[in-house]
Amino acid sequence: MNIFLIGPMGAGKSTIGRLLSQELHLEFIDSDREIEARAGANIPWIFDVEGEAGFREREQNIIHELCERDNIVMATGGGAVLREANRKALQAHGVVVYLHTTVEQQLERTARDKNRPLLQTENPGEILQQLMRQRDPLYRQTCDITLHTDRRHPKAVVSEIVRQLTRRGLLN
Repeated sequence: MNIFLIGPMGAGKSTIGRLLSQELHLEFIDSDREIEARAGANIPWIFDVEGEAGFREREQNIIHELCERDNIVMATGGGAVLREANRKALQAHGVVVYLHTTVEQQLERTARDKNRPLLQTENPGEILQQLMRQRDPLYRQTCDITLHTDRRHPKAVVSEIVRQLTRRGLLN
């Protein structure tokens, strides 16, 4: 079984993914960290040198490769759903969980993070609003389960994911 976490930056995908993988005894993979490890550079550098299009190409290649594995929990980058090929790969190879959060919560969680190229602007809140308008329909179209993470402890979200998977007969 594979579980893929999608949602905006700051939704808690990496934190919740790590905890969920421990709970279910599955391997955890963060697609953004995998991209960085293989590129030998961080995401802001990739954006600077290759632009967003270059980054999205790398992301698509990694997601397709990782979707071929079994028994993983994968946290995707916030923009992974922008490409239809990624959405189809995720849907075809596992259960997709949308970790939804508000823009206000995203701002709180990402305020001091310099590793997010799209937010290095005068008004990150405006950028997050634009991204949410563009991406929320794609997250909803792609997912099997939607969970809200605002003001929730990561362990509570993990418990809810496990409950939902059990209820759907995907876990014993």
